[in-house]
Amino acid sequence: MKIGCPTEIKPQEFRVGLTPNAAREAVSHGHEVIVQAGAGRGAGFEDADYVEAGAAIIDTAEEIFATADMIVKVKEPQAVERKMLREGQLLFTYLHLAPDPDQTRDLLASGCTAIAYETVTDPRGGLPLLAPMSEVAGRLAPQVGAWTLQKANGGRGVLMGGVPGVAPARVMVIGGGVVGTHAARIAAGMGADVTVLDRSLPRLRYLDDVFGGTFKTMYASAGNTIELARQADMVIGAVLIPGAAAPKLISRAQLSEMKPGAALVDVAIDQGGCFETSKATTHQDPVYEVDGIMHYCVANMPGAVARTSTIALGNATMPFMLDLADKGWKQACQDDPHLLDGLNVHAGKLTYFAVGKALGIDVTSPQVILRES
Repeated sequence: MKIGCPTEIKPQEFRVGLTPNAAREAVSHGHEVIVQAGAGRGAGFEDADYVEAGAAIIDTAEEIFATADMIVKVKEPQAVERKMLREGQLLFTYLHLAPDPDQTRDLLASGCTAIAYETVTDPRGGLPLLAPMSEVAGRLAPQVGAWTLQKANGGRGVLMGGVPGVAPARVMVIGGGVVGTHAARIAAGMGADVTVLDRSLPRLRYLDDVFGGTFKTMYASAGNTIELARQADMVIGAVLIPGAAAPKLISRAQLSEMKPGAALVDVAIDQGGCFETSKATTHQDPVYEVDGIMHYCVANMPGAVARTSTIALGNATMPFMLDLADKGWKQACQDDPHLLDGLNVHAGKLTYFAVGKALGIDVTSPQVILRES
């Protein structure tokens, strides 16, 4: 199979879909790998590193999309890239289709087969290709939130750890999954007073057993959520419903009840955001203000630490990428039902039910797709 890796073109996206190590593995399996010139530079990988791994360097994305059997990326294909996808081509990347009807329509129109990193599962019900970026984003969230809280950036002017005689920042983390756990650990490590909210009592018990004393836990009722939001200097939104649009947990009306200059960090922005006033921003212009509350809603947070993120993502995606290349998407998905969970689009049909529900589009079961293909 010919595997193509174009340069990411989303603003301030410095990650790359294939590391040189992944390229080397694919070549050793007998596949041809083509990488766009400069694709890895933002993550610290030079073209020579890919050549040494056995890949060929291609000047343009157009040539990669025109000739590759499988396109491996990081972020969802942008509009200009979607126009280059074709029937029968395999796309393997993050998609986040639920809040993105334009991308969904374009992928359906292209006739391609698209497998989304964020909906591939594992035997324990986890999301193994989302987890590494969730870990990165979770650890980044208190860091960027602390920056947003600085007075010069529009925030309250509160130091995360306080100082002797001055209370630390109060940080509220909504969601006790991978993102929330890592965010809480880092925020607590910075000296903040941290509370994690979640609706799963078993998850809250786990967090209390493992991290008891490091941060507090509370059940995520609507009353508890707004009560803690009123007290918080920083709120980190870390809620995920796999493949679906994020629920809106803090309304615009509730912003007026929060402390002026408080920071909202929306890690769920890829899925539409979990605050009513959230809108996607970029690393170049990451923060905006609504009703006196500062919003940090960068849609590709892990891109800020591109080398760490690229290597972590590559470690997770490489076995699946090799399976798809070795067997073809159909056989690979027949052999691995967890990879089949990643199938979102095939030959003009939507195959992921949460996306169909969010966008009002008819869905064909992936099992039916396998039988018909």
